[in-house]
Amino acid sequence: MGLQQVSQSLVRRKGLDVRTHPVEDFSGAYHPCLGLGGRQPYSAPEGKLSMSWQSADLLKQQIPLLDYLQGQGWKPARRSAGGRLMGLCPLHTDRRPSFLVDPGKNLFYCYGCSRGGDVIRLAELYHGVRFATAMALLRRWSGLGSPLPDVTAFYEMQLHRHADAVDYLLQRGLHRAELIEQLRIGYAPGRCLRAWLTSLGYPLESLQQAGLVNAEGHDAYSHRIVFPLEGNLYGRSTGAAVPHMFLPGSKGGLYAWERVRRYPEIILVEGMFDLAVLWQAGFDNVTCALGNHLNALQFRQLCTDDEREGRRRTVYLAFDADVNGSGQRAAQRLSQHLQAARITARRVELPDGHDPNSFFVSGGNAHEFHGLLERACL
Repeated sequence: MGLQQVSQSLVRRKGLDVRTHPVEDFSGAYHPCLGLGGRQPYSAPEGKLSMSWQSADLLKQQIPLLDYLQGQGWKPARRSAGGRLMGLCPLHTDRRPSFLVDPGKNLFYCYGCSRGGDVIRLAELYHGVRFATAMALLRRWSGLGSPLPDVTAFYEMQLHRHADAVDYLLQRGLHRAELIEQLRIGYAPGRCLRAWLTSLGYPLESLQQAGLVNAEGHDAYSHRIVFPLEGNLYGRSTGAAVPHMFLPGSKGGLYAWERVRRYPEIILVEGMFDLAVLWQAGFDNVTCALGNHLNALQFRQLCTDDEREGRRRTVYLAFDADVNGSGQRAAQRLSQHLQAARITARRVELPDGHDPNSFFVSGGNAHEFHGLLERACL
């Protein structure tokens, strides 16, 4: 498959194209069994919103409709077949129970006022507000303050709108769409995240505090490939800007540690592109420290028993073979610390000037990398 064909296969995922992106339709948000098929779900023209559906869907998963109703003081009068609940309608003066709630589908419908929908629609109607305000109210009520899930979904969508970002991934050796989806890789074009998040109800001040918007009010991440982390975002510049960028705060633990920790032998790399090409090549036991200096949490994770009959794990340090020797010196220091903690550490000697990513991009393969592991020194 040629470069252009691979690029098109990555860009055109789930109906997305670099030139056009269809407006998401929320008309199917209600279940026809509740009599709501085809109705306008949210207070927007024709029941449509030009935004990704993931944010609303995620919020609905995080906030059960019944919990929110009971939080507003609603009480069911009786339970009907299938676990559905009936009670007085909180949206109008009701003397007989006419308000049906289906906890399994997370939907409601009132036979008295003929209104219904999901938890977002309920917040709109109950508080008399529009979509963005309803989203903000629900987030505050539930304590779901972090915008990172919405940011991740937004950047994922942007990746498939920008062919130059997809081409950059191909140049870095990433050509499997499944891997890109698994890592949730996205792209930050700049000049659009702030407007999108504020339309969802996030106040500008909170976005600036999170480091997503700078003091001038502009997107902090611009022209960067983005990897979501646990509680943070790693952005790799595709241009001349500072190469690496994180949000304020800790970079967290080792990447995908819960997935990797079960292996008796673990490969530790510096960067996310190193990890990505190795996962793509079939090395599932790879984790990433996001640099060659481990924080205390990351070191403790490596030193934890692998829980396999009390055996200690072996860690292969596949750090960059920098021309200035910084990667090799960092691997040597870490190896000594791990040995002192009774963890077997082996240093993988890559060709001069290479890291695992460039090793594969320049023509290396899984068999050759396996040979480097076999020759790794203590």
